[in-house]
Amino acid sequence: MNEASTQDGTYPRPQLVRGSHLALDVMAGFAYDDGNVGLRENWHERADVFDRLIQLPFAPESPASGIGDTAHHPVVWYRISFDDDDLAAAGRHRQGDRVLLHFGAVDHSADVWVNGIHVVHHEGGQTPFSADITEALAGTNHHVAIVRAEDDPLDATMPRGKQDWMAEPHVIWYHRQTGIWRTVWLEAVPELHIVDIDWECNATRDTVRLDVTLSRRPVEPVDIDVRLSFAGSQLVRHRFSAGAVRSSVSIPLPSQANAQDAGRLEWSPAQPHLVDAVIALHSTVSADTVASYLGIRSIGIADGRFLLNDRPTYIRSVLEQGYWPTSHYTPPSMAAIRSEVELMLALGFNAVRIHQKVEDPRFLYWCDRLGLMVWGETANAYEFGPTAIRRLTTEWPAIIDRDRSHPSIVTWVPLNESWGAQHGAHDAAQRAYGLALANLTRAMDPSRPVISNDGWEHTDSDLWTIHDYEADGDVLRSRYGDRGAIDEMIGGMGPAGRRMSLLPVEDFGKPVMLTEFGGVSYDPSAKPDDSWGYSVAADAGDFARRLTAILEAVNGSRHLAGFCYTQLTDTRQETNGLCDEDRRPKLDLATLAALIRGE
Repeated sequence: MNEASTQDGTYPRPQLVRGSHLALDVMAGFAYDDGNVGLRENWHERADVFDRLIQLPFAPESPASGIGDTAHHPVVWYRISFDDDDLAAAGRHRQGDRVLLHFGAVDHSADVWVNGIHVVHHEGGQTPFSADITEALAGTNHHVAIVRAEDDPLDATMPRGKQDWMAEPHVIWYHRQTGIWRTVWLEAVPELHIVDIDWECNATRDTVRLDVTLSRRPVEPVDIDVRLSFAGSQLVRHRFSAGAVRSSVSIPLPSQANAQDAGRLEWSPAQPHLVDAVIALHSTVSADTVASYLGIRSIGIADGRFLLNDRPTYIRSVLEQGYWPTSHYTPPSMAAIRSEVELMLALGFNAVRIHQKVEDPRFLYWCDRLGLMVWGETANAYEFGPTAIRRLTTEWPAIIDRDRSHPSIVTWVPLNESWGAQHGAHDAAQRAYGLALANLTRAMDPSRPVISNDGWEHTDSDLWTIHDYEADGDVLRSRYGDRGAIDEMIGGMGPAGRRMSLLPVEDFGKPVMLTEFGGVSYDPSAKPDDSWGYSVAADAGDFARRLTAILEAVNGSRHLAGFCYTQLTDTRQETNGLCDEDRRPKLDLATLAALIRGE
């Protein structure tokens, strides 16, 4: 089995890799159901209603889908065909006799039938789900999967992030996405197989913890053999017995016990070392082998600094919307994912904040492999209430569960700018919601800092994060060049006229970061009413002068632990990117990188 750390970046689930799978990113039948009659009329049993084709995995609002209809369509249906040759390509009979149908994400809720049999219901537009479709495949060589997706464009209780509720994108909101927007794929597995693996790898310890989840409780304990290797050389082999659906084991790493040599395996942007793993399940009735990888590193805070591997690390991050002109929220190709990470690194950033969106796991793979730290964020709802609470507190833990083994993720952000909890200053229930989300996040993953509400109105954050779109470098210098001014801000009102904390401030010594700033609009091809930004540059020279003033002021502060510049690329009418929407830098790349690194 090939090493997971050097895969080509196309495998949909990069930290649990089997030898065979098949992507169903094909032309599929498609139909709108604006009258919501499909369930009543049994569209899952019919072929005649699918009156057009769509290119998967792109949302129908995007040109890449072949449809490009951005109007409100709350219900859509798909008809995806595959045959026994496709099942064989996915490893059936060679890799296992069970067949799983995987969906990377379907916005917002989905029902799936295979050959007329309902196999799964799922809610949550950003999280993956699967169905064992083996029984539904019997009796025919040609198979049809029908997917019904429902996504009310006016429902403000859904975690929708930057998806606009209005007919056309405005200000900082963009076109909606509906239905399938990530890879659909087939995978064959044995009857008893590994469903999930989680790694916890702290650079301050000489062990790594592995959690293995099986497809069911084994009738009798099974043996699980784990081999860890680095750069082709085996580090350790560990065998343990698993008798439950989920089992945990601590694996000693002798090489980490020597403190003088421990750094050889540590993951960081400067040296993104990945340890490969092969995990094999053995029993009298089943066998399963998967490849994985892990990164050994620790995250912490101390003395007002962000710590990576117990050393102060300055965060130079960029806000990234993850939006493309032709394919919207879905990357246009696998190559585009890697290029995006490489672009951010070339611009001098060591971190990225994917904004109001959960990014594709393959993006996280390239961040792991190439060395780009990630702030793990989710899309937020706009409305507060029981439905919104249920939806986010169901989807957010699933997001953490999917992504927590990626070493590149260094921080969790469940809320941004009080979206979906906009009256926390006056509503005890909304304050409790922010506190609950922060503590839920820590319960799921205590190893990373948590931002309870990025930008302002913090409840229980591990860092003070501030959003400030002041365009005058001298004003920024006065605000962040003096510790007393920063503390006064934290204890009172922030630059946006919102309280920085909704609770009495007990710790002014937490790291302070400017996590949204800049936002300078410059697009020589745009008409004045087509472009938007927090400040506007008249030409390339003015753009360079504005960037220089802002970045020199921020880089010059001794009291900030890091920053996140808004933003990487232009996104539709929001023309405040360092690059245009086609990822072309607006200034010389070396010039931009020097400004960002403070050189």
